[in-house]
Amino acid sequence: MNREEFAERIDHTVLGPETTWDDVKTVLDEATEDGMNACIPPCYVAGAEAYDGAPETLATVVGFPHGQASMASKHDEAVNAWNDGADEIDLVINVGRLKAGEDDAVAADVAEVTAAVPVPVKVIVETALLTDEEKHRACEAAVEADADMVKTSTGFADGGATVADVELMSEYLPVKASGGIGSYEAATAMFEAGAARIGASSGVEILSGFPDQSD
Repeated sequence: MNREEFAERIDHTVLGPETTWDDVKTVLDEATEDGMNACIPPCYVAGAEAYDGAPETLATVVGFPHGQASMASKHDEAVNAWNDGADEIDLVINVGRLKAGEDDAVAADVAEVTAAVPVPVKVIVETALLTDEEKHRACEAAVEADADMVKTSTGFADGGATVADVELMSEYLPVKASGGIGSYEAATAMFEAGAARIGASSGVEILSGFPDQSD
């Protein structure tokens, strides 16, 4: 994988509770300059779509960060994000329902969004809060709901992406590894484990470690 291909697999991200439009513009500029995608809060998607420095692929989040909004709310949030210009949706599952064994409800929640928008939906399962058995069930629900990818983490729970989780999840769907990935070496380990995409607020730092191929 050359540097351009590597960059295309990174979602450069800013999703913190104090995120300002200036923060978003910085991420958009950096993503465009380095050939990355961007993942930003839904309230800024319309502005980003109109911004001259926006990258080609713009992702946003739905039901973030806890996944406990109603099905109708997630549906409307996803549709609004798509109408505003989002190219991809990162949707948080309802972890509590999964832990309660309500797998059909989890799948229905996701299916409501995948059916509502014509863009890829990545399902965030929040691996740090799940047992391996629950991770399998979460991925099965994502498959049942016709999701396009599964994603490890929001970045707001204790713990983030691990090689073991990426290996487990990649048995079901392409994986976006997210949470705690701050270096080229960490990103490479995730790709080698089977990740198709990386989500990170440290996209620039990750790319700065890419080996010099000029020789």
